[in-house]
Amino acid sequence: MISAIRAAIAAIQAASVREKMLADRKISLTVNGKPVEVAAGTSVAAAVMMAGEPSRFSVTGEARAPLCGMGICMECRMTVDGVPQRRGCQLLCADGMEVQSS
Repeated sequence: MISAIRAAIAAIQAASVREKMLADRKISLTVNGKPVEVAAGTSVAAAVMMAGEPSRFSVTGEARAPLCGMGICMECRMTVDGVPQRRGCQLLCADGMEVQSS
């Protein structure tokens, strides 16, 4: 029993170290031509919001932003590296990525 607890504690500590390493690593990408730098592990939708850009515009011209954060509402649709209709909340940022959100 004690060895199982020690193993669980070690796993939690290792995960914490991995999270810190990811947070310390920066990713550079462009959002609508603007350079943006985010922590590794950041979603494309979050990077777009950090850049101060809407994720898309409605048919009536209203700026839209992600709503659900899990890919169901489709408000985070954008073009990523030339591929249209990608769900930004489901993608992690990568170095050199080009995002067009409108």
